[in-house]
Amino acid sequence: DAHVQAPTAASVILAAVLLKMGSYGMIRFNLQLFPDASVQWAPYVAVLAVIGIIYGAWVSYAQTDMKKLVAYTSVSHMGFVVLGIFAMAAASIQGSLLQMLNHGISTGGLFLIVGMLYERRHTRQMSAYGGLWATAPLLGGFALLIALSSMGLPGTNGFVGEFTILLGSVGSSLTGVIFTLFAATGVILAAIYILAFFQKVFMGEVKHEENRSLPRLHWTELAVLIPIVIMILWIGLAPNTFLAPMDPSVNALVQEVQPAVTEIAQLP
Repeated sequence: DAHVQAPTAASVILAAVLLKMGSYGMIRFNLQLFPDASVQWAPYVAVLAVIGIIYGAWVSYAQTDMKKLVAYTSVSHMGFVVLGIFAMAAASIQGSLLQMLNHGISTGGLFLIVGMLYERRHTRQMSAYGGLWATAPLLGGFALLIALSSMGLPGTNGFVGEFTILLGSVGSSLTGVIFTLFAATGVILAAIYILAFFQKVFMGEVKHEENRSLPRLHWTELAVLIPIVIMILWIGLAPNTFLAPMDPSVNALVQEVQPAVTEIAQLP
């Protein structure tokens, strides 16, 4: 509701910055101050994370309002972050940290695209669009790349974050194969709702005459979208630029929680 009611700029700030306060708190306070309790509750939190991944994707697909659809994707994406944190493996925590950045880039970019469409047509209903690929190809190109990064296409930032989380989760004694398999279905569901959104808005025939003469992207809009595209490709093609600086702090964190993880793993 906060996403939908807020103006575009506030939605971007909410997605890119404020949502990360919760996951930051999990790393900074839960894991570092209370490692034993975090390990004991990790399977229960992982259940909630997987539910969030699947439920968020399912609800996103049901939306007819573009902004609501993008808002519910945040539930799904942040579920991956929570799963990676409470898997408490080096790879999964690194993936969660990177995915926190990725979510701000991809979801913030989608909110910007929706905001630009709203400024032109003053409606967020997907039924009011269709065929924009032919009438606004540049906007469609930006929307396609940002949408593909949100669904985790290889070569984009979303793939690196989600794959690293799942890689760490599958080898963790706290989550393991079962949790990871259920979480991986979220990747498939993301492809479904993102491609459905793009098809309804940009593909097909032009159904409404108002869509035939949409204003072109202004240079200020390009100035916002181009850095997002650069970050999507930079993280997707050269992820070690961002992962390597995390190594010392992530390894130190894992060493702090490892005794508690080992103790739980040895219990019958």
